Amino acid sequence: MAASSNSSLSGSSVSSDPEDYQPPIWKSYLYQLQQEALRPKRITCPQEMESRPKYYGREFHGMIPREYADELLAGAEGAYLIRESQRQPGTHTLALRFGHQTLNYRLFYDGKHFVGEKRFESVHDLVTDALITLYIETKAAEYIAKMTTNPIYEHLGYTSLLKDKMVHRLSRGRTEPRRVTFQRDERISSPLARRSALKDTPEKQCYYEKIHNFKVHTFRGPHWCEYCANFMWGLIAQGVRCSDCGLNVHKQCSKLVPSDCQPDLRRIKKVFSCDLTTLVKAHNTTRPMVVDMCIQEIELRGMKSEGLYRVSGFSEHIEDVRLAFDRDGEKADISASAYADINIIAGALKLYLRDLPIPVITFDLYSKFIQAAKIPNAESRLEAIHETLLQLPPAHYETLRYLMAHLKRVTLFEKDNLMNAENLGIVFGPTLMQPPELNALTTLNDMRQQKLVVQLMIEHEDVLF
Repeated sequence: MAASSNSSLSGSSVSSDPEDYQPPIWKSYLYQLQQEALRPKRITCPQEMESRPKYYGREFHGMIPREYADELLAGAEGAYLIRESQRQPGTHTLALRFGHQTLNYRLFYDGKHFVGEKRFESVHDLVTDALITLYIETKAAEYIAKMTTNPIYEHLGYTSLLKDKMVHRLSRGRTEPRRVTFQRDERISSPLARRSALKDTPEKQCYYEKIHNFKVHTFRGPHWCEYCANFMWGLIAQGVRCSDCGLNVHKQCSKLVPSDCQPDLRRIKKVFSCDLTTLVKAHNTTRPMVVDMCIQEIELRGMKSEGLYRVSGFSEHIEDVRLAFDRDGEKADISASAYADINIIAGALKLYLRDLPIPVITFDLYSKFIQAAKIPNAESRLEAIHETLLQLPPAHYETLRYLMAHLKRVTLFEKDNLMNAENLGIVFGPTLMQPPELNALTTLNDMRQQKLVVQLMIEHEDVLF
């Protein structure tokens, strides 16, 4: 087995020594085993069964004892039949002969046939897949247990691709260094201010770590795992595929893949309702282009607009802006010639933030921000908010920092737009913060804290960020 485990379709193997590195070669041992697996043999019932469900064929034998089913299958490896349970009438059992014994599985049907997670169009396909899995797991149990110990993932180009993208992003220039120059605010004490002042470092790293978005996938034709290089066996649902970058791996290997997903724009179908980190990585930007473009347009022609962000634009026009971003991305036209009412652009920005699958202030940190807002001491409250901000994912942190700096500038035109930090907190609190569980009572009870968190972030933007 050791010799076979190192074999491949081209007769070579992947070297674990970087100096002896050769292009990765897929390991075909498990593919060979799938080819050797038993083929299903249907044991048909000699007479027509009136009680046979319409979704079963002649493999249905009615209500027969387990012992009789065992006799019918004896000596025929890969043979199968379906019987109705004597103990539980109306339920059905798949009896399958493998390894010189009869295996019995509770069989279900909901439009497709299944005994576990996988669902099949026919019982024949279900049995075929079961025989493949049983054979491979019996023959290669030890090999499967060890197949992830010498992965070829880093040799496949993902690591170098990651570095290339990082260098490219850095070469385009980091975001401007954080310039924390502030006048002493008597409402806060010096420790937080001093720490922020001393932290004259660049923004959080431009490289945003992102986990893969794996989903169970059925591969047509032979496929090999891009982590361990082994064959992905079975007829359906052989492994998982990252819907953001297209990486194909075994389900067990997906738990070992690094959080280095590089989303492919061809796979990102829309801009709105797309995970924030996924979107910025796909577009190779620091923040979502929606946030940048809308804020730039608002600051160009809407800062003195009365009720900015509070007054709603026409919902159908806001929907047009959403469709434009989803269709055209950064080429979307949101200029005054396309949308004269700046409230439409402000509404589109709020809609984008509200529709994020994970809010800017993430579900994981929601309760920490709420608890921070409840602290009665002003100094301790800001300290707690500051510490929690640092726990945000980088893309979320950068988006929030940029937005708060913009909203701080909005408040400078309060005499014209009538929007101070408290008013903006009322508008943006529920937009940026949503409780993990959709509970109307929780949301209602937390509204004051939501408003206060955003209000404080605007008022102390220069210190907190």
